Amino acid sequence: MSSLLVGETMLHLPLLRRGKVRDVYEVDADRLLLVTSDRVSAFDVVMRELVPYKGAVLTQVTAWWLRQFESEVAHHLISSDVDEIVKEVPALALHHDELAGRSMLCRRTEVFPVECVVRGYLAGSAWKEYAASGTLAGEALPPGLTESARFDPPVFSPATKAESGHDENITIAQMATAVGAEAAATLERLARLVYGRGRDIAAARGIIIADTKFEFGRDRDGRILLIDEVLTPDSSRFWPADQYTPGRSQQSFDKQPLRDWLDVERRAGRWDGNAPPPTLPADVVSATSRRYLEAFERLTGHPLDLTRLP
Repeated sequence: MSSLLVGETMLHLPLLRRGKVRDVYEVDADRLLLVTSDRVSAFDVVMRELVPYKGAVLTQVTAWWLRQFESEVAHHLISSDVDEIVKEVPALALHHDELAGRSMLCRRTEVFPVECVVRGYLAGSAWKEYAASGTLAGEALPPGLTESARFDPPVFSPATKAESGHDENITIAQMATAVGAEAAATLERLARLVYGRGRDIAAARGIIIADTKFEFGRDRDGRILLIDEVLTPDSSRFWPADQYTPGRSQQSFDKQPLRDWLDVERRAGRWDGNAPPPTLPADVVSATSRRYLEAFERLTGHPLDLTRLP
């Protein structure tokens, strides 16, 4: 089993940006390297502790999903195989083990400045707004909905991309103003297509994809590509179908053990919800790791191949 945990990378490439979880490097004018660390964030705060296998799970789940859709939706992934990546970018040879399982060589795009959110169920920020005002992004939803109620059809609900803090829900009209009406229509169509296919595949495996967010970019040839992570436990809400009960919040196949523990700390007054975060107990870290690994196996039908990780 792998014992290599990766927090912050320092590769022999120009660093384009370092997010909460991913480090993005410039390979050349046409390609980027995305490295998913084992960092974990909750309530917009990055924890000090690392979660084993998290980076590999997010990367390999994304690669798996992209293979399911690639006949219908163009995407940015060139390779997620570290041997192929090192062959393409020899400067990374010294970092082979560090990158194994958690890196993606990708086509470079001009990223659209919106998150394309598709909601199949009323949860999260959408439920909070609806409960307060009966709206989503200021627009009315049908009355009488309960928490975790199913939307039929799913709701396309774009959001701004926040560098820090929470994304903000916006209307489709506001999205069209930001990216243009034609691009907005294409992004909605692609997001609905990918969500619909993903929802059906996951349902056959006993998982409800309650909602998810996608990112898209335009390459130098003008093609719109699906980019970044896709239908992962970090970008989506995955619920066990056999435990789904509308009218309440649901358990999730993601960092639920971490959020639950932090909620207890906040209610007890031991954490104010801001950085620095409290020290995580080892059992919370291991429980979170197991949840990510379980999500991978449930979705793909096979466990993460730990023999390919250092």
